[in-house]
Amino acid sequence: MSFAIEGEAGAWEVVIGLEVHAQVISRAKLFSGAATDFGAEPNTQVSLVDAAMPGMLPVLNHECVVQAVRTGLALDAKINPVSVFERKNYFYPDLPAGYQISQYAQPVVGEGTITLDLDDGSTREVGIERLHLEQDAGKSLHDQDPGRSFIDLNRSGVALMEIVSKPDLRSPEEAGAYLRKLRAIVRYVGACDGNMEQGSLRCDVNVSVRMEGETELRTRTEIKNVNSIRFVMQAIEYEARRQVEAYETGEVVVQETRSFDSGRGETRSMRTKEFAHDYRYFPDPDLLPLVVSADEIERLRADLPELPDVKKRRFVDELGLGPYDAGVLVAEKETADYFEAVLAKGARDPKQVSNWVTGELFRMLNMRGVGIADSPVGPENLGRLIDLVADGTITGRIAKDVFDDMAESGADPAVIVKDKGLEQITDEGAIEAAVEAIVAANPDKAGEVRAGKTKLIGWFVGQVMQATGGKANPRAVNTILLQKLRD
Repeated sequence: MSFAIEGEAGAWEVVIGLEVHAQVISRAKLFSGAATDFGAEPNTQVSLVDAAMPGMLPVLNHECVVQAVRTGLALDAKINPVSVFERKNYFYPDLPAGYQISQYAQPVVGEGTITLDLDDGSTREVGIERLHLEQDAGKSLHDQDPGRSFIDLNRSGVALMEIVSKPDLRSPEEAGAYLRKLRAIVRYVGACDGNMEQGSLRCDVNVSVRMEGETELRTRTEIKNVNSIRFVMQAIEYEARRQVEAYETGEVVVQETRSFDSGRGETRSMRTKEFAHDYRYFPDPDLLPLVVSADEIERLRADLPELPDVKKRRFVDELGLGPYDAGVLVAEKETADYFEAVLAKGARDPKQVSNWVTGELFRMLNMRGVGIADSPVGPENLGRLIDLVADGTITGRIAKDVFDDMAESGADPAVIVKDKGLEQITDEGAIEAAVEAIVAANPDKAGEVRAGKTKLIGWFVGQVMQATGGKANPRAVNTILLQKLRD
């Protein structure tokens, strides 16, 4: 899915690479036992290690290593049996040690791939350069006082996986698809909750442009800490057009770090981009090389859940769903689990279940602004509602009204149907009487149908359904109508 910018000199291509910082799900930080709960009062989750007190030594949290390896395996990446933690040296008020413990030359996870599902139905592979573990910095607060900045060290030392893509992305849409897929994968394996609004998934965006047909990469800029997929896509489009305009007007595009102003929809220069040698990386003398045995790698591989791509293929091959419907269902683990929970009991049609989940359920959740985990209609009750339609107890139209009642009350659909007298009318005599009344009341339209204007049959069906409160069996209505309109 290319994204060409037409300039005076010709068509320009955008080249994109993403560095995603995913916070590891762990009760403790990467090198200390301090808590990691979101939303705690400032500086209440800080150990002596996190505050860089003299003489404090880091102790590696093995659970964070496990989560990084599991994520690497889910990305079909190489797991390096030996990796090294290094000190990345820079000075900033919210980095109390004056360095960040990270990995550089020898990361725990090497090259891998992600397969993107694009909007046009095609797929595309994007390379992963590396995944390494590192500790987060603290947070500078500039809006608490007009004359001072404050430092909150709650995030200092929190474990991050930095997942670096190769510069394989070529459009804002591909970048969005990449982030959605990566977020789904880390959620499936339980390594990161993926909540961008809480900062547990953040993205640095590297953007450069070149003339179509060029093979060499030009100067890139890095847009730091973008916290939504929509903003990532907007930032890429703005920055690519800014660079094209600069080249075509003779300006020099410099390698720099930029920020994205979501209110204005534009990027702004922050500082000249640092190079690796500026950070003076060297192995951390307080930490031994990290060794992951082949046996542990295979144990973790065997323990992986069914991943989105595999689940999607199963939904298509075994359940007969279309690729698009299957892709929507597996995009979030909670949605796939909900769908399979509805399908688990009874001989329910997968397509019908898919339609209800991606139709009425999604509509209701969007209106309420809640996720599927907080749905007032659980999978068991939705399954019972689908059964009531399948066995002819209620019509499909009535089922939608019952669903809305279920969302409000949480009641069993069978109880709602019984209490409100919504059972489907299957008595052919009653349906025939309703049909005859509608036909008799509209002789002109009945004549038009008999003269060949068959599209009006739908109008008659609607009138009968309205007259019966939507409870008449649609198949019986159609059959009887055709008989009466042929008379």
